[in-house]
Amino acid sequence: MSLRVGQPAPEFDARSDDGRRVRLADLRGRWVVLYFYPRANTPGCSIEARRFEAALPEFERLGAAVIGVSTDTEARQANFRDTCGLSFPLLPDGERTLSRTYGVIGGLGGLLGMAARQTFLIDPDGKLAHHWRTVHPGHHAADVLAQLQAETARA
Repeated sequence: MSLRVGQPAPEFDARSDDGRRVRLADLRGRWVVLYFYPRANTPGCSIEARRFEAALPEFERLGAAVIGVSTDTEARQANFRDTCGLSFPLLPDGERTLSRTYGVIGGLGGLLGMAARQTFLIDPDGKLAHHWRTVHPGHHAADVLAQLQAETARA
């Protein structure tokens, strides 16, 4: 499935590693940063997650929720949360349902059944505003924040 900017983001209803119910429909009226990563507790994922956490106050100030997704188990995601000190929801996608829906099973990660590192910015109306197919973990959170600032300045 190839998602395109401007089209409605696929709906999802999932449980985070800490038991929170996360539904895209419940986030209407807010921006959503939905970022996929291949595996928790790897160096790239840890850097990326910590940078999102550090920037979380600015994302929240701009009305955005940050959500991380990987094909890891709930236990592995919970360990990742604790290790990195994360407060935003992490969605375990062991069944790969959300990863398939968003078309991120592919590339090197797809060979191992993992999600490719990609991010979707979803606008307050539930439409895809931006899609990063290539992500550099070290500065990705800053890239997403800059795009969000540009989007909110246009609104």
